Amino acid sequence: MAYNLVTLPGDGIGPEVLREGMRVLEAVSKPLEIQWQVTEIPCGGQYYLANGRKTDWPAGSVEKCRAADVILLGAVGWPDPDGSGGPLTMPDGNMAGWSPVIGNRTRLELYANVRPVKLYPGVTHRIHGERVQVWKPGKVDILFVREGTEGLYAGIGGILKPGGTGKVGVDVRVITREGSARVIRKAFELCRARQTGAPKDGKKRVTAIVKDNVLDGCRMFRDIFFEIGREYPEIEKETAIVDAFTQWLITQPEYYDVCVTTNMFGDIVTDLASVLQGGMGVAVGANIGDNHAMFEPIHGSAPKYTGQDKVNPIAMILAAKEACDWLGRRKKDTKLIRAGAAIEEAVRALLERGAPLTYDMVGEAKAAKCSEVGRACAELAASALKSA
Repeated sequence: MAYNLVTLPGDGIGPEVLREGMRVLEAVSKPLEIQWQVTEIPCGGQYYLANGRKTDWPAGSVEKCRAADVILLGAVGWPDPDGSGGPLTMPDGNMAGWSPVIGNRTRLELYANVRPVKLYPGVTHRIHGERVQVWKPGKVDILFVREGTEGLYAGIGGILKPGGTGKVGVDVRVITREGSARVIRKAFELCRARQTGAPKDGKKRVTAIVKDNVLDGCRMFRDIFFEIGREYPEIEKETAIVDAFTQWLITQPEYYDVCVTTNMFGDIVTDLASVLQGGMGVAVGANIGDNHAMFEPIHGSAPKYTGQDKVNPIAMILAAKEACDWLGRRKKDTKLIRAGAAIEEAVRALLERGAPLTYDMVGEAKAAKCSEVGRACAELAASALKSA
């Protein structure tokens, strides 16, 4: 049986990092005899421009994504050629590239955006323009669970333009009991399934990140969090006000195990958290629902680096690892679980030895190409399978 894999290369560096993710996926799939039926769907701002500003992906893409066993996304977003400096948008106001990202999250009910933040040995951090070791491997291992279908991304709002000039911009934040309950429950289930608790004390702990001293939606999210938390007596439960959480995240990341929050807060704090693991080049986003899932690096399309074979593919490679893990558990396929483990071991080994790595991890003077990193990971992943 072949698994149905849909790939969405997207814009800018998206196709480049996806190519390397697929290279590594193929390197572990062949020896394990895992078969993929791959459907590639062009999408994003560049596709929108090339097709006369009519659509940001082809007709039939919705059905193909719905039929997929799993989806891998590169990145979307492209500058508007009108020179405004903003992203290219469609007549409905959505970014060109909305359909494969926010659209898929909504249509496929990918309500849990799961972002692992783990610091591997050998990784340093760019502070004041220099690369230093600030946080310790083994002390950073957090799982963020961000609600992915509502909040400020619900799409309710608009700009009032009396006389043709924008005067009032409105974005309505939507927090529902159903949406909150299912993502909170997912966070508790993921916490229960993790092998270890927080690095600091070994406790299984779920932290709800809210602004419940001001916002009603957060007060309801908090109340639902504690209601559901009663079903998990073995797990410690707490809340953290989002602004205070940002400082605690940086000063004591070892305290946190699983964190759950609403859509926009989650978008912001996970980008900050990526610094703990070495930057956006190694940060993964898993968009998970009850029946579908889409995996991606959380960095953007980085148009200025397009075609330079320069950017870091590790986040995309780890996205392939997360895809194997999710699909392997869903299908009870131990070969996929082994494939995911081999990919992670390859990334770990590459980071620990320190080469080849891209500019964001070692600086321009020592930088390797995106494709060189992909090839090295593919070789290491295949070797990891042989030695397992």
